Amino acid sequence: MTTLLNGGPIVVLYSDRAGLYSHCIRLTLAEKDVETDIRYVDEGAVPEHLAEMNPYATTPTLVDRDLALYDTQIILEYLDERFPHPPLMPVDPMSKAMNRQLRYRIARDLYEPAEALGGDNEIAAASARKNLRVRLTELEPVFANMPYFMSEEFTLVDCCMAPLLWRLEAFNIKLPAEARGLRKYTRALLKRRAFRVSLTDLERALRQNPTA
Repeated sequence: MTTLLNGGPIVVLYSDRAGLYSHCIRLTLAEKDVETDIRYVDEGAVPEHLAEMNPYATTPTLVDRDLALYDTQIILEYLDERFPHPPLMPVDPMSKAMNRQLRYRIARDLYEPAEALGGDNEIAAASARKNLRVRLTELEPVFANMPYFMSEEFTLVDCCMAPLLWRLEAFNIKLPAEARGLRKYTRALLKRRAFRVSLTDLERALRQNPTA
């Protein structure tokens, strides 16, 4: 576990309790076993000092000494470079660029419709639910030959996918039986020790059977 010489935490993470973006940061920190002071921020109760460090006063915000970061993808890559073991990004430029692009697509194609499910517009929510299920099902060929998302090794892409897959039950989305590879991939991600560590109590409550 990475700590300062005086035993204190190296980084502070301002996180919400059930958001996708904060969850993937917490998962990345858990995978790297970084001792972190996680400070949960409830909606409507943003601490004044967070607004001073982050002009948008949003979560997640990562603070490492005098540095404050508040874009999820920047935080992810910073953590991988700051704490290089285990590595969660490829080394060569082409594979690294592909990893970035996959995370961009996850945010745009999967996270955006998932976030629409939390609104009061039932028609929009139904459309988003259908869209999300279709997009997930279309990913099935990705897992035909590799255990992780287009990779032999666990990467930041999987750190982004796992929080979404955990929430499918709460979203009332059931993967089709023919999506065997995706279902196997989901089980593998959710059984990881770091994923269990990353869950808040509120996130655990999103599933009827948190151990499944």
